[in-house]
Amino acid sequence: MAYTASEDRYSDMLYNRCGKSGLKLPALSLGLWHNFGGSDSFENGRELVRKAFDAGITHFDLANNYGPPPGSAEETFGRILKHDLAAYRDELIVATKAGYRMWPGPYGERGSRKSMLSSLDQSLKRLGMEYVDIYYSHRYDAETPLEETMQALDQAVRQGKALYVGISNYGAEQTKKAVDILRSLRTPCLIHQMHYSMYERSPEGALQQTLAEAGVGSIAYSPLARGLLTDRYLKSIPADSRAAGNSVFLNASDITEEKLGKSRRLNELAEERGQTLAQMAIAWVLRQGRVTSALVGVSRAEQLADVIGSLKRMDFGAEELERIERILSE
Repeated sequence: MAYTASEDRYSDMLYNRCGKSGLKLPALSLGLWHNFGGSDSFENGRELVRKAFDAGITHFDLANNYGPPPGSAEETFGRILKHDLAAYRDELIVATKAGYRMWPGPYGERGSRKSMLSSLDQSLKRLGMEYVDIYYSHRYDAETPLEETMQALDQAVRQGKALYVGISNYGAEQTKKAVDILRSLRTPCLIHQMHYSMYERSPEGALQQTLAEAGVGSIAYSPLARGLLTDRYLKSIPADSRAAGNSVFLNASDITEEKLGKSRRLNELAEERGQTLAQMAIAWVLRQGRVTSALVGVSRAEQLADVIGSLKRMDFGAEELERIERILSE
């Protein structure tokens, strides 16, 4: 049966302007880091993308190496786009990245012009698209002059293969230099994708100040601390969870009693606010407009519905924020 998007898909979503650009992003974006690879269920991934779009999530975040195997998440999204979303292409913001290892040899990773532009061509083929909306340098590469990496991003835009460019996992000083180079090339940096959550607060301070001064937007990945800021692990490690398996991204040793204790106390506050812990954690990341969008990853439709519910209660009182600070600092 052919897919037709919900007619009221934009009614309940919040859209934030990305820095000083003319582009708005949904407060929640869907990441395809996990659950969309060649070893995952295509139909489940298809359902998640469709439900996300029906809820007003227009931004879908990929990278060349997402899978597993590397590249397969882009292939999956390309199939979904062809079957379901082709008619809505102009309503979508599709992002991909390059920088981490993708293919053998000296050109399959890092930030050289050769690697960045070759990777983008490969990504476009897997996606079945003529251009992506945002193309990122996935990580800072100390082995390549920063000017070369930024010139590659600029060239991608000038070739019509990307509408905007961004950076990810750059420190504050690296970010300032990258932003200045891109500005001199007249291809401004749209966005910075950073690891940010209640348990990962390194972007606060210098990086967020740099972005604010430069008028660059930001998107936070892993706002739920890979599940630690949900009710998933509050009692024990479920047998079917990522931490119980062979995941390189989260294992049982990451789930310490110290963090579990904090999560349980944060969960008490969330319940007082009428939210789940996940909903409060996402609202906290988006508080005071410091972050343009929170990038969420889900494996089931009910998880998607849960995180979308965070938009119903975005405000925090001063006492609530102080209580959160006390919990996190102890």
